Amino acid sequence: MCKQLCKIKLSLTCLTLAVGALAAPAGKHKFADPSAKNAQAVLWSDPADIQSRNLFYGPGGKQHQPVGTSFTFVDEDLNGSNPKYNVKAEDGVKWKIKLGAEARPETAATRLVWAVGYFADEDYFLPSVTVSGLPQHLHRGQQLIGANGAMQNVRLKRHVKSEGKLGYWSWRDDPFARTREWNGLRVVMALINNWDLKDDNNAIYEEGPERMYLVKDLGASFGTTGYDPRQYTSKGNLKGYEHSRFITKTTADYVDFAVPSRPAILVFFNPPHFVSRMKLRWIGRRVPRSDARWMGQLLAKLSPAQIRDAFLAAGYTPEETEGFAKVVQSRITELTDL
Repeated sequence: MCKQLCKIKLSLTCLTLAVGALAAPAGKHKFADPSAKNAQAVLWSDPADIQSRNLFYGPGGKQHQPVGTSFTFVDEDLNGSNPKYNVKAEDGVKWKIKLGAEARPETAATRLVWAVGYFADEDYFLPSVTVSGLPQHLHRGQQLIGANGAMQNVRLKRHVKSEGKLGYWSWRDDPFARTREWNGLRVVMALINNWDLKDDNNAIYEEGPERMYLVKDLGASFGTTGYDPRQYTSKGNLKGYEHSRFITKTTADYVDFAVPSRPAILVFFNPPHFVSRMKLRWIGRRVPRSDARWMGQLLAKLSPAQIRDAFLAAGYTPEETEGFAKVVQSRITELTDL
């Protein structure tokens, strides 16, 4: 009897926490006004040159790649779940270093997203760098830094002076909801298994008369279809990517994708987090079949060599590169066959 009562109390506690999570107010992030005047909102631009795009160098091109491998520490960025540091290169260009499980998959993901017309950060991967001027104690990543500021397997995001960050945008409330381009972005997120589609991973940048809408954090890609706290399992994991589902359901009008899926079962013991992740699943569901096929036709213009370049640029071995590229090409075929 006692055991049964304990189970009931535990269930009630979980339910209370879950309901609280559903009713919780939005976070403190700044959401930009999508109806602001004198600014053209842009989510996608026609990649007319898709067959000639260089996916090894990505959005920044060869001309914007880092100069040298020595940097000077500026400050620590405490946002997100991976260690990040703002640094300055020898030529004065500012960069943001990211360490950990997201460095490789994010670098590859930016190239595929950019290739089909969406905005992406200018990311580059370096196998090793040195950073001078580091403080004696860092909040995160201390164990990943060697003698004399040596860092291995880093993603470098270039700071673009002409861009000003306005805030965040919401999947449910933006100027593009239910458009073909918005649906196409949902398809691309499913293609790369980016399950971390919470709103504060979206950003709006202003450059001249345009407001560019993009999914800014792509590090949770090429692994599992849903949140798993084991980072090296859920991000950039070839075995997880190969064995994950892509399209889960098709009808005459709509397609459902596996991403984002239910989080790992152990997350159930953190009810607010579990519920918040469950609430993201709609993003991969009921995508119009014609829009999914349209995105597949765009992706199909990429050559196998271009797709492999995206993964080679991220520091994957030739064997890993072939494995990831094979899954991407198979998924593109699924889309074009719709």
